[in-house]
Amino acid sequence: MNARHRRTLERIFTDPVPANISWKEIENLLDALGAEITEGRGSRVRVALNGIRAVFHRPHPQKETDKGAVKSVRRFLTTAGIQSEA
Repeated sequence: MNARHRRTLERIFTDPVPANISWKEIENLLDALGAEITEGRGSRVRVALNGIRAVFHRPHPQKETDKGAVKSVRRFLTTAGIQSEA
């Protein structure tokens, strides 16, 4: 995991929840963590990490993820055993 991935991880676990993280940054972080990412129907993205599975919706037309989606990613990462390093 490089410095950019660590910054994204820290932002995901920041309070209050940020609403300006691009989905591409989150996908890159998940990929760096070793997650299996597959395309679903429409804007759905299936993610599996450490035996935990989740389905997220890729934001459109904007590229930034809203607060609710960031909370969902945070919950998924926590369940998969990933915590912020800060």
